[in-house]
Amino acid sequence: MKTLIGGAVAAVLGLIGLSVWFGEFLQLLAGAIPVMLLLGGGLALYLGFDELKDTWKKDGSDVDTVAADNDNEKYKQEIDELKQEIETLKSDT
Repeated sequence: MKTLIGGAVAAVLGLIGLSVWFGEFLQLLAGAIPVMLLLGGGLALYLGFDELKDTWKKDGSDVDTVAADNDNEKYKQEIDELKQEIETLKSDT
């Protein structure tokens, strides 16, 4: 109950204060909005750049995986060719 009464008193005092100092409130608001936009924009740039770096890392790892798969296939084919060559050399002797 004390919280309800305290909240009501604070709301009434805030409304009275806002009506008395409305010009100062607008001046404070006019000074605070550009600062909030600047800080919010900086935060958005930082987070966007961080996300972009993460996608670059993911793209790089995908390319490495594909390259590794191609290398594996190449090495398997080379091993098969060498095995065939060894078999032909064994049969010639």
